[in-house]
Amino acid sequence: MTSDPTKEYHDAPVRVRYAETDQMGVVYHANYLIWFEIGRVELMRALGFEYKLMEAEDDCYIVVAEASCRYIHPARYDELLRVRTRISQAGNRVVKYSYQLLRDTDDYLLASGATTHVICGKDGKPKLLPQKYRNKFRSLVPESPDGSRSA
Repeated sequence: MTSDPTKEYHDAPVRVRYAETDQMGVVYHANYLIWFEIGRVELMRALGFEYKLMEAEDDCYIVVAEASCRYIHPARYDELLRVRTRISQAGNRVVKYSYQLLRDTDDYLLASGATTHVICGKDGKPKLLPQKYRNKFRSLVPESPDGSRSA
């Protein structure tokens, strides 16, 4: 997680590669969703588990059901970025993430987004998120103004 354990997000660095840009050096829009995936995977790694082991050991696949991205300012070739990832909801079968893509040099917000995931087994059928993951995910869900957490 962050160096400050009271924060409920994880930052993952990404440098814009030439192959991710058009002729003008501007990042192609679909790459933002790939960077969101990097953020998710690195957040889980920071929590102490690897997504590939969730699949192999627990038959637990986190399937994308919905994705959105709000493009605010273009990212450009060779910029160092940070994907800031939060778990915004952690239910029994659904996990929602939110993202901010920041330029590292000045914390300028380039994009924001969200993804919704359904927990499935290898057979593609929805299943319960194993308790060991659910507990970790829920511990990061920010409290709402009434003091409760989304579940």
